[in-house]
Amino acid sequence: MHVHFLDPYRPRASLVHHLDPRVKLVLTLAFVFTTALTPQGVWPVYILLFALIISAVLLSELGVGYVLKRAALAFPFVLAALPLVFSSSGPYLVETTLGDWALRISQPGLERFLSIAFKSWISVQAAIVLASSTPFPDLLVAMRAIRIPRLLVAIFGLMWRYLFVLADESLRLIRARASRSGISAQGGSRPGGGVLWRARVAGGMAGNLFLRAFERSDRIYMAMAARGYDGEVRMLPLPTLKAAQWGFLAGSLLLFLLLLVLAYLL
Repeated sequence: MHVHFLDPYRPRASLVHHLDPRVKLVLTLAFVFTTALTPQGVWPVYILLFALIISAVLLSELGVGYVLKRAALAFPFVLAALPLVFSSSGPYLVETTLGDWALRISQPGLERFLSIAFKSWISVQAAIVLASSTPFPDLLVAMRAIRIPRLLVAIFGLMWRYLFVLADESLRLIRARASRSGISAQGGSRPGGGVLWRARVAGGMAGNLFLRAFERSDRIYMAMAARGYDGEVRMLPLPTLKAAQWGFLAGSLLLFLLLLVLAYLL
């Protein structure tokens, strides 16, 4: 069963979709590293990096709203850096007291937090563009092409494929529960018991899901081993990069290097 909502790939006829997956993977990693190495508070460079990723979004024809909505996934994780606003020393923008506690918001802490949030946000956008414009099997081949260890690529591939197995089993359990839940003819009544009863049912479903997924994954692996699986999924090799693609890759990497140098100069 193909659970399409788990697959981020969105087929389009854009320039980004037609770009070689090896080039896209290298450029995405270079963009993320450039963003991570950019010093905090260098907002002109941040704006340039944001302009680059928005240009990639427009060229990919995925839609700015599509990418920005999914990039919001980074914000809950960024909250882990929120204590920097209150724990950093320096000039304080806000000083107040809450009972016995002194609440101080420092300018360096706020600047550091905003820098982390912005860099995380645009890095997630780059990953979304890569995943939405490249089929996952092509990404695995691109990882092997740039010499990522075979074991690591195999873990990525199996993890991705077993997500669909797990989703398939969970949908089967939900369908089975719905088929066994009677609905009363009286208005306002709900099928099933109270909160504790529903919690026990949910716990039983979670345990059953684990056992069924484990057994099914074991059967899948035995079937793969019987067909000669040795830890690497073999696919047709990607074509040789053309001179224009090498030039685009080299020019993009040079641009990232110049942005990084500019960030440290500022």
